[in-house]
Amino acid sequence: MDNFVDERDLKLLEKDRYTFFVLRRILETECALILSDHEKIILCHSSEPHPVWIWTDDNAPEDVMAAAFKLAEDNGFLDGAHTLNMKYDLAEYFIRKSAEKAADSTAKKLSITVNMLAYDCPNPIPPAPSDIADGELYQCQKEDVDELVKIRQQFQTQTGMAKLSIEEYRKKSEEVIKKGTMFFWKNGEGKNVASCTFGPTGELASLGLVYTYPEYRRRHYAQNLVYAVTKIAEKAGYLPMLYTDADYVASNACYEKIGYIMRGKLCTIGVK
Repeated sequence: MDNFVDERDLKLLEKDRYTFFVLRRILETECALILSDHEKIILCHSSEPHPVWIWTDDNAPEDVMAAAFKLAEDNGFLDGAHTLNMKYDLAEYFIRKSAEKAADSTAKKLSITVNMLAYDCPNPIPPAPSDIADGELYQCQKEDVDELVKIRQQFQTQTGMAKLSIEEYRKKSEEVIKKGTMFFWKNGEGKNVASCTFGPTGELASLGLVYTYPEYRRRHYAQNLVYAVTKIAEKAGYLPMLYTDADYVASNACYEKIGYIMRGKLCTIGVK
């Protein structure tokens, strides 16, 4: 296994351009660990406390899945402290093998913790008259960093993602504000009530950090904000896409109203 990726790996990921979009983007950054044979397996861990990504082809044979499991095990990623993103067939193998090992040792038993859907939006649909929200789109400025830190903290708590330090939240918030891709929805009272950002890689732009303060939900703020940011990404020449938790039915219905189409599935496994 090599500790780098090259054009061979990027070609492999084109087969799963939606489901492994984030992995494709991560590979362009400095990562804690990259392992690839440039043919059947790519394993990448950007940094703590983020998930480990493992790519294998569809219907990978058992020897490939066994090799992926050994890579994850040998590098300490099956310790119960890490989560791993992968396709369902590989997840089933990991779950079965971890259960076998747990029966005879102190190994951790894995299970699916999040079911994810990947969507794209080739033709954005504006909100219907009954769904138009009061207020307007607002591009975050450097003076909004404290509120963005607050939103990041609440978002990661709600989604069960590993929490960062205040310093790390602030650094990430300052970076995305500087890029000009972070937006709030400012309601009719002038209060920032929802957030959304987008990050482009290649021809795709992934929307993320879609969050509405609990007290302002069910007022169509997220729908209006996501539609507006989707149009900005589209106008910039990108095909908008996003990931969702398959179990958040209301959110998925909101995205589908805007014109998002489900293109793929993957899951996160870990120790519950």
